[in-house]
Amino acid sequence: MDHDLQLRAATPDDHDWIHELRHRVYAEELGQHPVDPSGRLRDGLDGDTVYLVAARGETRIGFVGLTPPWVGRYSLDKYLTREEPPILTEEEPFEIRILTVEERWRSTAAAPLLMYAALRWAAARGGRRVVAMGRTELLDMYLAAGLRPVGRTVRSGAVSFEVLSGSVAGLTRTVAERHGRTLERLRAGLDWRLDVPFAPRADGCEHGGAFFSAIGTDFRTLTRRHEVVAADVLDAWFPPAPEVRAVLSEDPGWSARTSPPTGAEGLLAELARARGLPSESLVVGAGSSDLIFRAFGRWLTPGSRVLLLDPSYGEYAHVTERVIGCRVDRLRLRREDGWLLDPDRLAAATRSGEYDLVVVVNPNNPTGRHAPADALRAVIEATPERTRWWIDEAYLGYVAPADSLAGLASVDPRVVVCTSLSKMYALSGMRAAYLVAHRDTAGELRRWTPPWPVSLPAQLAAVTALRHPAYYEERWARTAVLRRELAAGLAQLDGLSSVDEGVANFLTVTLPPDGPSAALLVGECRRHDVYLRDLSPMSPSYEGRTVRFAVRDTAENARIVAACRSALDALRARMAVPVTSGAPAGRASR
Repeated sequence: MDHDLQLRAATPDDHDWIHELRHRVYAEELGQHPVDPSGRLRDGLDGDTVYLVAARGETRIGFVGLTPPWVGRYSLDKYLTREEPPILTEEEPFEIRILTVEERWRSTAAAPLLMYAALRWAAARGGRRVVAMGRTELLDMYLAAGLRPVGRTVRSGAVSFEVLSGSVAGLTRTVAERHGRTLERLRAGLDWRLDVPFAPRADGCEHGGAFFSAIGTDFRTLTRRHEVVAADVLDAWFPPAPEVRAVLSEDPGWSARTSPPTGAEGLLAELARARGLPSESLVVGAGSSDLIFRAFGRWLTPGSRVLLLDPSYGEYAHVTERVIGCRVDRLRLRREDGWLLDPDRLAAATRSGEYDLVVVVNPNNPTGRHAPADALRAVIEATPERTRWWIDEAYLGYVAPADSLAGLASVDPRVVVCTSLSKMYALSGMRAAYLVAHRDTAGELRRWTPPWPVSLPAQLAAVTALRHPAYYEERWARTAVLRRELAAGLAQLDGLSSVDEGVANFLTVTLPPDGPSAALLVGECRRHDVYLRDLSPMSPSYEGRTVRFAVRDTAENARIVAACRSALDALRARMAVPVTSGAPAGRASR
C-alpha cells in the first residue's frame, strides 16, 4: 500500500458503495444475509451510523461503522437485552460495526488502520468502551486486538458471532503496539481527514491551555500573548487586585530568591480569618490538582469504588481511573434536565454506602450548573459514614461564597471541601489552593505535605488577595455581565443549536447534529488566534458538538464572536463542497 492512503468520514457519495460492498461480503460471500436483487445491503441503523472510509486515490478500500451511544439503540439490540449482560447500558459504549475491506486489500494494513481510526473517533467523543460482534472463526484475531468476549454467542444467517467488549484506551494501546511500525510508516504520507488528532496525547489528563502553543511554551515570543485570546482555559479575565500587583512588584528579586515560610503559616492564618474556619482544618497546596493527587493517593487503592458526575472536571476521572485504578461509576447529568444535578438521584446512588468516595464539583465544570448547599448537605447526611465526600468549590464565588459546605467539612469526618484560589482571585499562574477537612483528616494530609508547598510569590499574592475582598466581589459581579453579553453575541450567529450560560466564568455552545463538529469549530477559530475548548473528549453526553467559552473582557469577547462567525461561515462553505480525492490533503498530526 502506497503512502497515498486517505482516512475520512464517509460522504453521501460513499454510501452506495458501502451498501454494495456490504452486500458482496455479508450476503454473497458469507451468507449472513439473503441475497437482495438490488445488490445492496442496508439496515435500520444506516441513518445513525457514522462511517469512516479508507481510500487510495479514487479507489475506496474499506470502511468501518460506529454507532454512538446518543443514538439510543445498537445493532446488538437484535440479539441482547439491556439487562443481561449489561454491556449496552454500562459506560455508554460505542458500537464498532461491520469493519469491511475489499478482498484485494485484506492483507494490507487497511483493517487495523480503520479500527484505529474508529477508536480515535470514539475517544475524541468521550468514548470509554466499545462493543462489537466478531466472527467466531476469527476470535483469536479479536482477542489479540484486546477485545474480550462477554459470554454471548449469536447467530445471523450462516455466520456465528461472539459479542465482544473492550476499553477504548486499552484497545488503542494494543493496536498501536501490534501495528505501531506500520502506522508510523503510513503516517508520514497519510491523508488523515478526521476531526481528531492521529495520535493520542501522552498519558495525562487533558486540560485547556492549548493557547500557550500559539504563544510559545519556550517563552521566547511572549509578545504573542497580546494577539491570542485564551478562552480555552478558565483563567480570570481580570488582573489581581492592585494591592496584589504592588506586593509582587515591591521587590521581585527578593521574593524570587527567598525561601517561603515552610508550612505557609501566614496563608493558613489568613484563610482561617477570611473564611471563619479553624486553621487546623486547613491544608494548602500548589493548586487543586496538587491536593487531589496528594489526598486521593492516600485514601484510595485499586480496590476502591468511586462515584463521579458525568460530565465533570476531568482530573478526577484521570486520577481515580488511570493513576490509581479504582472502579469508577458515573452519575450522568442529562441535557434534557438542563445538566442540573438531581439530589434525589444522587441520594439513590449513594445511600447504600458502596462508594468509598463521591466527588461533586459545585458549581460544576463544564456544565456551569450549581446545586444548593442545603440540598447537598441533606444527601450527605443521609449516607453511611464509610463514604467520603469531596466537594470541589473552585467556582463558588460566582454564585455565593456563603453557600459553601466548608463549615460542614471542618466538623464532619466524611466531608472535604477543595477550593482553588487560582480562578477566583486571578492567580492561576501562582498555583495556590486549599482544602477544608475535619482536623484529623487535615492533620493526616499535612503529615504527607512536603515543606514549602506554596511558593513565596504565591503566598504573598494569596494573602494580599484575601485581604481585599471588595475588589474581587466587584470583578465577579462584572463577570456575570460579560457572560451575558458574550452569550447574546453568540446567540445571534447562524449555525448554533443553543447557547447555555450557567453561573460561572464560562458558557457552552452546542452545534446542531447536522452541522460541523465541535473539533472543527475549535480548529477553525484557532486560525483567528481564538482558542476555545472542545468538550467532546470529556463525555459522550456532549455528542461531539459542544464547545466551552471562557468569559473574557469586552474586546476579547467581541473577537470570540467574530472568530466564531467567520469559522461557521467557512465550515458551512466547506461542508457544501463534496470531499474527493483531489481536495486539499491534510497530513496526520499529533
